[in-house]
Amino acid sequence: MPDYKKYFKIPAPPEEVYMALTNEFTMELWTGEKAMMKAEAGTEFSMWDGAISGRIIELEPNKKIVQEWFFDEDSQSIVTIKLHEAGSGTSLEVRHSNIPGEAWENIVEGWEGVYMGSLQDYFEDDE
Repeated sequence: MPDYKKYFKIPAPPEEVYMALTNEFTMELWTGEKAMMKAEAGTEFSMWDGAISGRIIELEPNKKIVQEWFFDEDSQSIVTIKLHEAGSGTSLEVRHSNIPGEAWENIVEGWEGVYMGSLQDYFEDDE
């Protein structure tokens, strides 16, 4: 199964980006949809009213988020998000491994359009 890796520039410091990705209330603000999130390893989460769901594997505050995204019982699809300070913003590295082949196009479109587009818009509107 293929892997996806890409860097995105977010116009906010890593602390604010981390909060947007791990705080249920903030997540609902930038996605515009219901979210379930508790910033604690081992807990399950969902975003976009259940369109994305999974389990938090590891958290390193303001630096790293590792999640398992649920697709089916036979595959463990892992998302690792690393946050790096970059000037007045954040360089956000997304690595999504073990993506089911039939989901590849939707996942890439989702990361590059909806997910990161919404997050970037949220912080650009905040400026």
